[in-house]
Amino acid sequence: LEIPPMPIRIRRSSSVAVLEVHGVIGNHIKIPEYSRLIHSIATDTRLKALLLDIDSPGGSATGSEVLYREIQRVSEIKPVHAYVRGMAASGGYYLACAATKVYALPTALVGSIGVIYLRPVLEQLLAKIGVEFSVYKSGEFKDMTGFWRGPSDRESEKFQELINEIFDNFVTVVANGRSLEESKVREVATGEVLTAQRGINVGLVDEIGDFKDALEALALLGNCKPSPKWVRPSRSFSQRLLGRTSISGRAARLGLLDGLQRIMAGGFYYLEPGHISGGDYSLE
Repeated sequence: LEIPPMPIRIRRSSSVAVLEVHGVIGNHIKIPEYSRLIHSIATDTRLKALLLDIDSPGGSATGSEVLYREIQRVSEIKPVHAYVRGMAASGGYYLACAATKVYALPTALVGSIGVIYLRPVLEQLLAKIGVEFSVYKSGEFKDMTGFWRGPSDRESEKFQELINEIFDNFVTVVANGRSLEESKVREVATGEVLTAQRGINVGLVDEIGDFKDALEALALLGNCKPSPKWVRPSRSFSQRLLGRTSISGRAARLGLLDGLQRIMAGGFYYLEPGHISGGDYSLE
């Protein structure tokens, strides 16, 4: 009798997905692209857990909300931890609140819980160069974001109402994600950043540790080896061909231009203010 050969089964090893959240959310961190990455982690059965590697000053309030909800969906089926290597400020910390545990280096910065709205006022500059705007509008507040004049008292009140509403949402997310009372969150939601060591004392951080500590703890929860699988956005052909060093200068210039355009457009941000004009524009 001829015994048929046994089929060869290739056993694919399982691992921990590592998603690097490095840079300004909505700028370096492209929302549609990262949403797809997070969704792929949720559906890949070989990836048993997700480790967020965060070094971000935050960014777009809406973009932070989109990614936060995507990460939450992953946490419903797989363990998710966050590791703060440099900064998890504002929107960066918003994303960390979707994780069940937050690790950080002792000198890492966390917090900056708050909302900022930026709008340019070029009224004096335009007057100096002899430019005037004629505005025809359908309602009192239709041009309240216009850069050609400063806001009226009523418009300032309207802006503050919007900021307060978005801020309340931020506080609720932190309170739910960190199992804290909202009153305790509001005490630290002054917009300031804290070291991770201080963050432990107020409930923003769980443990002081490095990448390896977070990875090994997460692998135990995911019942897999502590093998990291970096999930990154794909680079364009020109980026792969030219390499980082030859286009980093151009990328920095484009990043600065994008930051200036963002300032001109105005908007609501979960962002540490020192990074409002640009932030990290590296390609990796």
